Amino acid sequence: MAALAILAAPTLSAQGNGAEDGSHTESPIKFALFSAAWGENTDDGLRLVAQNLTQQAITLEKISFIDLPSENNQTELNLSLRLRAERYAETNLPLVDLLTGDDCVARTMAEGWKLVEISNYTLNPSVRNLIIENTNSFRIYQCVRSARLTWRSAGERADASEGAQKASTEFVGWVLYHFESRSN
Repeated sequence: MAALAILAAPTLSAQGNGAEDGSHTESPIKFALFSAAWGENTDDGLRLVAQNLTQQAITLEKISFIDLPSENNQTELNLSLRLRAERYAETNLPLVDLLTGDDCVARTMAEGWKLVEISNYTLNPSVRNLIIENTNSFRIYQCVRSARLTWRSAGERADASEGAQKASTEFVGWVLYHFESRSN
């Protein structure tokens, strides 16, 4: 289901580093993470589906989830995921705790909501931290958290000598934790 949602990613936007004039740029990498283990008693890992919106192949090195207000605390997913130009890639990872370090996420999990996806895109960015659908049988809720994507051109090696290695590129923006709750 999340893989289908990411197919719409080119028309969606994620805010990130503001330009000098205060405008926002868009992340050149869209991604979604999901796991059956969130809120369940399983040992399933994480599944990452990512899309490269650039014209060149890149290697997504890391996604860092930043704990606020203490930006020194963060949870990192080390990846080395190669993404061809304007294409998707996916990988499976061991389960990493992405549920701690954010008050909204902790509060929402404590209230019995089920986390279904973490992504850096949304259909409607104006509804973060609001219930966006509320019926007798189904509700959707989103929390926002800061995150940093780190990547390099695919032709560059991370272990290259200093003279041959170019610096990684970083993009600081937000991710959304997408929750759902079903009434009995």
